[in-house]
Amino acid sequence: MGIFDKAKDLAGENTDKINDAVDQGADAIDEKTGGKYGDQIDQGSDFAKDKAGEFLGSDNQDAGQQEGQ
Repeated sequence: MGIFDKAKDLAGENTDKINDAVDQGADAIDEKTGGKYGDQIDQGSDFAKDKAGEFLGSDNQDAGQQEGQ
């Protein structure tokens, strides 16, 4: 098992933490831009979470549909 396989396995076990990190980053960017680009930031964070779910093979498709989004 290569290092990338190990990293993928670890990330797959922690998708909730990955989603939280994406949300924190999106919130920080939204705050720095004064909410001016909020819709685009939300769209980008949803896209990132969906793609991470596809890459990791997890059911992360509804990650963008969580409360507060």
